[in-house]
Amino acid sequence: MLRVWDLSQAPTPAYIIHEGMLHKNLATIDRVRREAGVEIIVALKANATWHIFDELAAHSDGATASSLAEARLVTEYMATKAHTYAPVYTEEEIDAILDASSHITFNSLGQLARYGERARARGISCGLRVNPEYSTVETDLYNPCIPESRLGVRATDLEAWPEGVEGLHFHSLCESRPADLEATLAAVEERFGRHFDHLRWINFGGGHLMTHRDYDVDHLISILRSFRTRHPHLRVILEPGSAFTWDTGVLVARVEDVVRNGGRGTLMLNVSFACHMPDCLEMPYKPTIRGMHDPEAEEVAWWMGGNSCLAGDMYGAWTFDDGHTPEVGERIVFRDMIHYTMVKTTMFNGVTHPAILRYSDERGFETLRTFGYDDYKQRMG
Repeated sequence: MLRVWDLSQAPTPAYIIHEGMLHKNLATIDRVRREAGVEIIVALKANATWHIFDELAAHSDGATASSLAEARLVTEYMATKAHTYAPVYTEEEIDAILDASSHITFNSLGQLARYGERARARGISCGLRVNPEYSTVETDLYNPCIPESRLGVRATDLEAWPEGVEGLHFHSLCESRPADLEATLAAVEERFGRHFDHLRWINFGGGHLMTHRDYDVDHLISILRSFRTRHPHLRVILEPGSAFTWDTGVLVARVEDVVRNGGRGTLMLNVSFACHMPDCLEMPYKPTIRGMHDPEAEEVAWWMGGNSCLAGDMYGAWTFDDGHTPEVGERIVFRDMIHYTMVKTTMFNGVTHPAILRYSDERGFETLRTFGYDDYKQRMG
């Protein structure tokens, strides 16, 4: 059981990774790897905090990169080469990407024709991303299977499996449950199963939220075992992003002002939804705040206001569990802010960028990185 950690003296603004919560997630991932007999690799697109790569590497089978920068991080801090997939590669970067990759997946037949032979000549295992034309993801921004999608090759465009391509990659889940994978696999096997004899590996992509408290891990293991029984010659690879760092830390903010307009109370914070929590506005999704809940009838509700000048940099509403009236200087703790936050942040307006810290019950708070004026200045020129 993890102890409730005291954040009353935590620095702010700051992202804080909880070591115990991370280890709990890694134990679940290890169980799936072991009992299902599959490979699970870390997707850097969700969290690229290389300070924790040693731990991630010890509880995974490698990492997947979506760019040259991510691939270099894998080689430098995980002591392995990357499984690389990007929607498009460029002539300026392809050789450096190949140097950092053990596997490379191409998004289109055109990219495969342009760079596939160069990859195979280096002994790199090549894959092709396919579009199963099926997804349970409801938000189009995160759905790679919409009719106009630019991601992956459709079955109707594959008369035969390309020579020299050893892997098939699909990715059509997002924070999904085992039933979503089960239905998606049925679509993949129906549309592409005739090509499986040509493959050595299949990559199920990400979106497998196996560390969520409501996720049925037993069901996932059953699905994976069943697939491996049907196709015993295939290496099965999963590359979850969120699952490794799901609910492993917080963003600690502070109330700097209280504004009341139009019958609404807004707590003005020293962090920004637009800059530091972009998925809240993009997805959109409402984060959980420690010590607060969704307001019920007659309860006093508070919105949270970001510190950028964007008019829509706000979200609401919440009610304090104990019903108190907030004051300037009070801490607001946003839960589950380690995945898809730091990797998406911006320095719009030059607002103060949250520090990155690590916490353990034994050592307390450890500062991994702080940001200042020079970080902003250097991004501008």
